[in-house]
Amino acid sequence: MIRSYLKTAFRSFSKNKTFSFINVIGLTIGTLCCLYIVMYVADQYSYDKHEDHAGDIYRITSTLKTAGDVHLLAVSSPPAAAAMKRDFAEVAQFTRVLEPRVFGAEQHLLKYQDQSFYVQHVLFADSTFFDVFSYHFISGTPRSLMAPFSTVLLKSTADKLFGKEDPMGKTIRINNKAGEETLTVTGVVDESLGGSHIDAGMFINMNSGLIGDIVRRTDSWAGGNMLYAYVKLQPGTDKTALERKLPAFLQRYGKEQLQALHMEKLLTLQPIADIHTDTSYEVELSKTVSPVFLRILLLIAILIQVIACINFMNLSTARASQRAREVGVRKVMGAGRKDLVRQFLGESLLLSLMGVLLAVPLLYLLLPFLNTITEAEIRLSFLSDYRPWLILLGITTATGLMAGLYPALYLSAFQAIKVIRGNFSNRISAAGLRRSLVVFQFVLSIVLITGIVVIYSQLHYIRHKDLGFERDQKLIFNIYTGGVNITALTADLQQLPEVKAVTRSNSQLGKQTLMTRNVYLPGGNAADGEDVPIMVSDKYFVRAAGIRLLAGRDFRDFDSGRVLINATLAKRLRINPNTAEGARLYVSSGDEPATAYEVAGIVRDFHFNSLHETVKPFMLLYDPQSPALCDIMVNTESSNYKALLAKIKIIWQRNAPGLPFQYSFLDDEVQKQYETEIVLSNIINAFTGMAILISCLGLFGLAAFSAEQRSKEIGIRKVLGASIPGIVQLLSKDFLKLVLIALLLATPISWWTMDKWLQGFAYRIPLSWWMFALAGAVAVLIALCTVSVQAIKGALANPIRSLGRE
Repeated sequence: MIRSYLKTAFRSFSKNKTFSFINVIGLTIGTLCCLYIVMYVADQYSYDKHEDHAGDIYRITSTLKTAGDVHLLAVSSPPAAAAMKRDFAEVAQFTRVLEPRVFGAEQHLLKYQDQSFYVQHVLFADSTFFDVFSYHFISGTPRSLMAPFSTVLLKSTADKLFGKEDPMGKTIRINNKAGEETLTVTGVVDESLGGSHIDAGMFINMNSGLIGDIVRRTDSWAGGNMLYAYVKLQPGTDKTALERKLPAFLQRYGKEQLQALHMEKLLTLQPIADIHTDTSYEVELSKTVSPVFLRILLLIAILIQVIACINFMNLSTARASQRAREVGVRKVMGAGRKDLVRQFLGESLLLSLMGVLLAVPLLYLLLPFLNTITEAEIRLSFLSDYRPWLILLGITTATGLMAGLYPALYLSAFQAIKVIRGNFSNRISAAGLRRSLVVFQFVLSIVLITGIVVIYSQLHYIRHKDLGFERDQKLIFNIYTGGVNITALTADLQQLPEVKAVTRSNSQLGKQTLMTRNVYLPGGNAADGEDVPIMVSDKYFVRAAGIRLLAGRDFRDFDSGRVLINATLAKRLRINPNTAEGARLYVSSGDEPATAYEVAGIVRDFHFNSLHETVKPFMLLYDPQSPALCDIMVNTESSNYKALLAKIKIIWQRNAPGLPFQYSFLDDEVQKQYETEIVLSNIINAFTGMAILISCLGLFGLAAFSAEQRSKEIGIRKVLGASIPGIVQLLSKDFLKLVLIALLLATPISWWTMDKWLQGFAYRIPLSWWMFALAGAVAVLIALCTVSVQAIKGALANPIRSLGRE
């Protein structure tokens, strides 16, 4: 029986080569896109689930309420985790992780003999780190991080530093803004067990040097929220019940500190498996991904596969007349409807399997390109993981059933006597269904095209919006280590004729400002103040950045100890611009005494954060002697950056010998704030192209079928004098009507979808009619080009051939 089914299926495929080819190619492209997206989404949701007892590991997070502001922090105070281990029997173990960038150390120079390079992701961790988290040890054991000044390297870092040499027991030097230390390599690990939200190139024992001393000395329960703390609970512990104990726990240790700072604080436990797909927390260890973004990707995958299945259904029902007599003969020979359904479903599943068999090697070839689009590292690990096989099986079965179920039921319902006599026109008049499916296909395509138009417009708006500072022709240099004469370096840079201004600061525009302080007026207190991000700079920052002054004067007219505030902070504090200069402000941090500063002036609001957020209060502090001023911004005016950078490199090598020459452009740094949107744009661009291609394949097949069915009509019209353009119009107009109907249906869907997406931006473009008109015009043009190919071919055919059959 199965052999007979296969023989019939292959006979049908060979008899209808064009339509079988269209179906297979459509299913191949759809399966390729669907498979990759599903694997990408599955990979994103797999983070941290490889951990031993992953369901028992939680991160301690903090919710802070100060002066009307609420901050959801992924970090907590240093004493919290250890006290939980001590006070609660439910806590089996704890560990803490510290990012040195809290202290301004974002890059770290590693040295071993003649080898040196910067590594970005360095973490200080408690000796219990590998008791809580699971890593594959290439060298060493989970006890390798026990001693002070010990370090465990990621394999990639070890290979780069030591090459083929065994790193175990070797001493290396690490140099950053916190100073220079000597470390001993006690272990090497890789991430072969699975993805982790803890992104690190090396782990250093927490009790190592200055940073460890700061952590040990900090006993604040209200402030000092700088550690990523984790607890591993006893198996079977009720996490919710433990969380209910945390308010009383926090009050027991931190009540006085919280009252002194007029702060409310809440500790919660976040499952580690949720961290990578939760974007609600401030300052994460690694880049997180929005679950909304992942759901959009899954929706795109489903839509593309549905479009491919619609092609199959349309072409199968369109070619029903050619198989009607086959159905009649089979029924006369005793075949039941179930047998016929199995036959046609089998053919559909076979085509789906052929699509998968073609999609897998094609995906293997395109994987580097697709990974570039999504900025991911998806691998086809069929031999070592069962999940891709399950995904393939699911896609094959779902596609085969979805594409073939209706044609199978439709074709198997023919009445034997009628179809043998040739009377099956009523049963196969599924033109209405085919038209509906074509409309549905183009509704999906137009929605995706509209997404491209709107996302591109929003990104264009972001690139060209006035941010309140000048971002063009600005070079950024970061001094990550000591031993550099920064004063001489900036002075030498200022002497270049292409340089307009040079300034130093503790951070840079386009990066999240990590330093925040409480700011209030004389006579007030921290409870009345504002939680304000602060940048420290020299006197030239406002001029070099092109920030406009609204009142008062900038730092060049003063000595140190002055501040500039933005218009939003002045408004919040009710400071009159006319009397702002000389006004006093108090700045406090945690338990430290407040410091008084005089206001030099008010600057125009500028976007120091991304356009996802409204402009918030901001303060610029003038402190030229601060050792934190290690970020250099060079305002240039040059048409030959190659020559300018060559000059700067000579100055760099003179003032920073032995340090890698690294630079970036400010506009690129600003653009990095929108990586998620850029990735989404790239994904929609690529997969919308795939969806349109599949839709065009189906439309091409239906147009070919229509031209074939109307060949005699076309012949008669040509004999009677009809022109070729007239015949092309005749064959094309029905399909174009369907695309116009799709445009009408797609417009409100697109409007609602993109309006929801734009709500993620505090500053966004308005939706306009031309965006939807452009998407519709593109769809109409694509459909017209697709249909016209077959229409012109039919119009140019010799009428004698079609009429000679009568």
